[in-house]
Amino acid sequence: MDIKSAEFVISSPTVEKCPQTQQPEYAFIGRSNVGKSSLINMLTGYNKLAKTSAMPGKTLLINHFLINKEWYLVDLPGYGYAKRGKKEQDNLKHMITNYVLKREQMLNLFVLIDVRHEPQRIDLDFIEFLGQNGIPFSLIFTKADKLSNGKVKSNVQAYLKHLLQDWEELPPYFVTSSESKQGRDEVLGYIEQINKDDVTEP
Repeated sequence: MDIKSAEFVISSPTVEKCPQTQQPEYAFIGRSNVGKSSLINMLTGYNKLAKTSAMPGKTLLINHFLINKEWYLVDLPGYGYAKRGKKEQDNLKHMITNYVLKREQMLNLFVLIDVRHEPQRIDLDFIEFLGQNGIPFSLIFTKADKLSNGKVKSNVQAYLKHLLQDWEELPPYFVTSSESKQGRDEVLGYIEQINKDDVTEP
C-alpha cells in the first residue's frame, strides 16, 4: 500500500464525538511508552503526524487521521500509566472501552507490545478482554531494533507460547521497528487486504 496522504482530522473525548462516517478504521493501542506515536509516523511516512513525547501517557484523546482519503488510522490513549490520577485513569479506561466495544467502523485493533519485555499482566488482561468480547485484533511487537534478531525471535515465540496457554488460535502478529521501518509493508498490506475484503463482502 502506498500512503499518498495522511491528515489529522479530529481529537475526540468520547466515542460519540468521533467522525460520523462509515469509512473503515484501524486503531492502535498499547501501554504507555510502547512506541505508538513513532510507529504511526513510520507507517504513514509523516514524521510529525502523531506527536511523540519523552513523557509516557501523552495521548489523552481519540485521535483520527484520514489516510489516502479512504480509511482512518486511530490513535487511542495508552493504558497503564500509573502516574495519572485515579479519576483520569478511570476516564481513559472508559473512553477506550467504549470505543473498542461500540465503534462499528473499527475493523481491527492493533495492540502494541514492547518486544524487549516478558509478557506483562496488563497487556494479557487487555488481550483477554478483546477475546471475550469478540473484538478483531492483531499484535504488533515494537522496538525490534533494540535487540538482536535472535533475541527478537525468541522473545516473540515466548510471548506466543504464553498466549497459547489460554488461546486455541493465535491472533495475527507483526514485528516492527520505527527506526529501520521493519514490518511497515506487512502491517500496511494487512490493512489493505482487510479493506479489500470489507468492500467485497455482500
